[in-house]
Formats: sequence, C-alpha cells, structure tokens
Amino acid sequence: MRSSMQRDEPHAMDVAVTDDELSISLVDGRRMFAPLEWYPRLLHATEEQRRNWRLIGDGEGVRWEDIDEDISVAGVLAGVPSRESAERLGEYIRQAASSKVQ
Repeated sequence: MRSSMQRDEPHAMDVAVTDDELSISLVDGRRMFAPLEWYPRLLHATEEQRRNWRLIGDGEGVRWEDIDEDISVAGVLAGVPSRESAERLGEYIRQAASSKVQ
C-alpha cells in the first residue's frame, strides 16, 4: 500500500530539453522549468542525447541512458540542482570526448 506521501509525489508525463532549460510536464497539468546549468551532463549533452530520455518510477524521475543521468521530479520541483562533483563531471567529460575521437 502506498503512503499518502507517495500518492502526492509529482509525476512526469513529458520532458523537453533546450539549450537553456529543462522542462517537465506533470500529469496534474503543471509544467516546471529548471536552468540547464543545474544539470551539467545535460548541458554538455548533444541534442540527440537530450532527446533520448525515459520516465522511471512511474514518472517520479527521468533517465537519460546515453549520459548516465537520473533526475527526480521532486528534486526539480524543490529546486535542487545536480550534486555531482566538479571532479567527477570533469572525468565524465574527458571520457565522453575520448570516445568521440575513437
């Protein structure tokens, strides 16, 4: 049985990513936006990678497999940016650049 907290959690139904922002449409009709700079992996992703998303957890989150990024709807709604360290992000960017060269 789901708790009342789980029932009240926002659920996504659609996602769009531009060069500047992440937009998530919720099943209750709301749309929320966050600056893309909050999510560095999305910021550095190609347009194709940004379009390759899927909903996870019945719409409680969004997964971008190509860039190994998961973002919770509740986190975006609460205004919580990515907490990935600069060191880890730098390593990811170096590996991505290296794989493009090969």
